[in-house]
Amino acid sequence: MSAAGNGLLQQVVLPVVHDPDSLPLYVDADYWSSLPLYESRDDKEQQRGFVREDTDHAVIRLSDFGVLSAIRGRKGFVVPHRRRVSFGTYFNAFPASYWRNSTDLTSVRLRIATRGTGQVLVSRSNARGVTQRVESAAVSGEVASEFLLDFTNFGDGGWYWFDLVAEDDDFELVDAGWYDPADEPAPAGSVSLAITTLNRVSYCLDMLATLAADAEVLALIDRVNVVDQGSDRIMASPRFSEVDTAFAGKLRVIEQANLGGSGGFSRGMYEALEAGESDYVLLLDDDIAIEPESVRRAVRFADHAITPTIVGGHMFDMYDKSKLHAFAEGFDKTNFVWGATTPTRHDFSSANLRQTRWMHRRIDSQYNGWWMCLIPTSVVREIGLSLPVFIKWDDAEYGLRAAAHGVPTVSLPGAAVWHVSWVDKDDSIDWQAFFHARNRLVAALLHSPRPRGGRLTRANLAIDMKHVFALQYFAAAARIEAYRSILGGPESLHGDMVDRLPRTRQLMSQFPDANLVKERGVLPEAHADSAIEEGRWAPVYAPRGIATVRWLMRVTWRNVMKQADESTTARPQAAVPFNDARWWIIGHYDSVIVTNAEGSGHIWYRRDRKRFFQLTREAWKLRRRIQKQWPELSRRYREALPDIVSVEQWKRSFGLDES
Repeated sequence: MSAAGNGLLQQVVLPVVHDPDSLPLYVDADYWSSLPLYESRDDKEQQRGFVREDTDHAVIRLSDFGVLSAIRGRKGFVVPHRRRVSFGTYFNAFPASYWRNSTDLTSVRLRIATRGTGQVLVSRSNARGVTQRVESAAVSGEVASEFLLDFTNFGDGGWYWFDLVAEDDDFELVDAGWYDPADEPAPAGSVSLAITTLNRVSYCLDMLATLAADAEVLALIDRVNVVDQGSDRIMASPRFSEVDTAFAGKLRVIEQANLGGSGGFSRGMYEALEAGESDYVLLLDDDIAIEPESVRRAVRFADHAITPTIVGGHMFDMYDKSKLHAFAEGFDKTNFVWGATTPTRHDFSSANLRQTRWMHRRIDSQYNGWWMCLIPTSVVREIGLSLPVFIKWDDAEYGLRAAAHGVPTVSLPGAAVWHVSWVDKDDSIDWQAFFHARNRLVAALLHSPRPRGGRLTRANLAIDMKHVFALQYFAAAARIEAYRSILGGPESLHGDMVDRLPRTRQLMSQFPDANLVKERGVLPEAHADSAIEEGRWAPVYAPRGIATVRWLMRVTWRNVMKQADESTTARPQAAVPFNDARWWIIGHYDSVIVTNAEGSGHIWYRRDRKRFFQLTREAWKLRRRIQKQWPELSRRYREALPDIVSVEQWKRSFGLDES
C-alpha cells in the first residue's frame, strides 16, 4: 500500500523510537480536546466563559493512556474500546494549504485501513484554527476506507486530519496515508543526501542507521554523500561497516579539509551534480535525529511543486523533543538580519496542533536552515553552490539568491528533524563572532535593497559598542577583522575558508576575555564587600531614550578618564550569572566573572582603558569606510558572485581541478 511509485504523498506514521516525549507529535489522546483554545490575553478574555483556569491538566501524560503499548510498529495503532484518538498531529495531519498554494494538486485522497468496529471521522481546519467535520464512516471488520478531499477552502491556511473512535471493543489502525488522487500518479523523484560532519561520529551514524532502516524511504535515495571534515573520522568507527552494509552501496564518505558547513554542503551539491542521477539534493546536519518519513514528504512536495521549489524541514529540540524550535524564517531588510517569523519553542505536550491557532495559517518562509533542506538539482545548476563563507549565513544567503531567480522556499509542516538547539549557546562572543559579522555584511552587499544597506552599518556599530562596554574585547576585535575582510573585496572568500579559523584562534590568544575557564576554583573569589561592586547601581533593564544618553556619558567618561583599579586585576569585583550579564550591567564593573551560556565554564572580564580606545576608534573608522564605499563594494560583490559560487571555483577549493 505504500510503495514509492503509487502516489503516496504522506504516510501516517508512529515514532521510530518509542520516546514518550515525542509521542504528542504523532498521536493525541481524546481528553486533549477539553483544553482551552487561546493564544493571547484578548482571546482569553473573549472566551472567559469557556476557559478553565486550572490548566494543570494541560500537561498530558500519554503513558496513562497506554499509548506506548498501543503502537503497532511504524503504521499501526490500537484504539482502546470506547476511546477516541486523533491523528490531527504535527506529523500525521495533512498541511493542505501548503499543497494548495505551491503544488499542482487540487485535492488529496485519504486511505485508511482498519480492523474492528468503530468510526472514522475526517476533519479540517481553516486559517483561524476553527475545526469542521467533513466526512465520517462507521466501519466493522477489516475495512479500507477512502475519502477524496478537495483543497477549495485552503487559500490562507488549514489542515486535514482524521480521528478514530472505538466502540465496545478495541479498534485498530492498520495503515493510513495521503495520496495523489490521480488514477495514474507519476512516480516519485529521487534524491541524493549531502551530510557534512565534523567530529560528530555517534550522532551521524545514528541518523544514517535510522534512514537505512526505512526501506520505503531508502528506495527514494540514489546516494548518501557524507563529507567528513573532522579529525575523528567516521569510517574509523566500529559501527561504520554495519551502517555501510545497510545502505547497500549507496553510502559514500568523502574526506576533505575543514571548509566549514558551506564547504561541506557545497561538496555534497557538487557530487550530486557530477553523478547526474538525482532530481534533488537534501542537505542534512550531522548532529540530528530525523523522522525518516520527512524525506519522502519533502521529495513528493517538490515533485508536485508548480515551479522548482526549495523544500525545508522544521527543527525540534533534540533534548526536549516535543518543542518545535524553528518553524518559519524571514528577513528584516532594513537592519538586514534574519529571524523567526513565528513563535519559537512551541511545546506540543502543552498545546497540540488543533489548539495552536497560529499554526493553521499558511506561513511563507524566505529561507530554511540547512539542518534539513531539499534543493532541486536544476536550481543548483542555475544559481550555483553555497557562498564560501565557512559558517553562518550560507543557508540564508542561498534562500535570498534563489528568490532572486524566482525560486521560492517552503518550510513544510510534517517534515522535520531534532537538532541540538541554541538556547544554551552564545556564539556571538567566541571565534564565530568574525563570521557572524562578515557574512551578514557579505549577504547584505549582495542582496540588500536599501541604499547603503539601510540601518545595517549603524546596527553593526551598536553591536560593537555593546561588546566593548561589556568588556568583550575579543568579540569586538573579531568583528573589526570582519570589516577589514569586507573592505578587501570578494576575491579572498575562498581562501579564507582554509586559514581564517586558525587566524581567528590566534587572535583569541591575545585576549584574556576569550579564555573559557572550566574549573571555577582556578579563578579567584569575588570580593565579598558589595560596597565596592560598582555594578550594584546598574539598571535592571536596558536604558532607553534619554536614559541611554546618560548611561553612555557616564560609562564612556569612566572608560576614558579612569584606569581600572590595579586590585581588580588580581581579584574580580563580582560573579554574575549569564542571564544577568548584559552590556548595561557589566559596563559598570572593572572586573567581573561571568558564567558562559551553557553553564560549563566561566570568563573573567577585566576593563582595559587602552583596548577601549583602540577598539572604539577602529569600529567607528571602519563603519564610516564601509558606509562610504557601500555602492562600490556592493557592485564588486554582486559582479563576483556567479564566479564565487560556480562549480569551477569550488572544484579548485576542493582540490579537484586537474589544471
